[in-house]
Amino acid sequence: HLVGLRQQPKDNDEVATDVVHATQFQPGRPTTMWRALGTPYGGDWRRAGQIGLPAAVVGHSGALHVFVRNAGGGVCGRKQDAKGSWSGWLDLKGYELLDGLSAAATGDGRVDVIAPARQAAHRWSQEKPGGDLKRAPAVPAVAAPGTATSVATGDTSVTHFWRDAESGEVRAWRADSASAEGGEGAEDESGGVVRSLGGAGTGPVALLRTAVDGHDCTVLAQRAENGRVAVAAYPTGDETAGAFWSETGGECVGAPALALDARGRVVLAAIAADGALRIARQRAEEPGLALGPWTPA
Repeated sequence: HLVGLRQQPKDNDEVATDVVHATQFQPGRPTTMWRALGTPYGGDWRRAGQIGLPAAVVGHSGALHVFVRNAGGGVCGRKQDAKGSWSGWLDLKGYELLDGLSAAATGDGRVDVIAPARQAAHRWSQEKPGGDLKRAPAVPAVAAPGTATSVATGDTSVTHFWRDAESGEVRAWRADSASAEGGEGAEDESGGVVRSLGGAGTGPVALLRTAVDGHDCTVLAQRAENGRVAVAAYPTGDETAGAFWSETGGECVGAPALALDARGRVVLAAIAADGALRIARQRAEEPGLALGPWTPA
C-alpha cells in the first residue's frame, strides 16, 4: 500500500488537497491508479490544506488504516476493510500535534500510533486486534517533528523511535517495557521507559526487523550529524541494550532506507550527495552486519 498527499492548484487560486492511495497486489506488478481518499474537511480547501503527511499501517485481518494530523492539531483516521470498503474520516482527537505521525501493528494485528506534540508524544492504540483506537497515556518526551518511525517488535508490542528535539539523538520507547538500567528515567504513566540510543543526526530513522547472527534485531539506519549514513543493530525486546553506530559510505541527502532482498540480506539505500541512488548489501558470508561496497542502483 502506498499513501501520499496530493495538492493541485485550481484556476480560481484555490488548492485542492487529497490524501491518495495506490496498491501493488503482487510482487513485480505495477501499482493501481492513485485514488483520492479526500480529507476530513470535504470542500473546505483552506482547512484541508493544513493537514499533515499521512501515515498508514495494515492491521488485523488486512485492514488498512490511514492517519493524518488535522488542521486543529489532532488526528483523523480512515480505514479500509479486507473487502476494500472505506469508512468515513474519524476524529481521534488530540491537540498541539506536530507533523510526522508514525504507526505500526503488533504481530497479532493491534495498531499503535504515535504523534509528536509540543510537550509530549501522544499515542493511540487498540486494546485488542480489530478493536477501536483509543487514546493511550502520552509518552513524556519531546520529539523533533518528522522523525518518528515505528516497527513491530513482538506479537503484542510495537517500538517507537524518534529523534530528541534538543539533542538530535535517537530515542526508543515500547509499551510495558520494564524499568532497568539504561533508561532515562523510571517507568511512567505511559507504561514504558524512554531509552537513549545515541547517534545524533537528522531526519527519521529507517527500521528493519531481522535476524543478525541468529539474534532477533532491529536494524536502524540514519543520516548522522556529519551527513554520512550510520547503521546499528539493536536487540529486539532487550530494553537495556544500547546501540553501537557505525558509519558507512559518503555523505547522503535525506534519510536512508532499509529492506531485505530475495536472499534475506539487509539492503541499505541512500541518495548520495551527487543525487545518485546507491545501495549496499549485507555480506552474508561474514558475521554481524557487515555491508559490502556502495554501488549505483
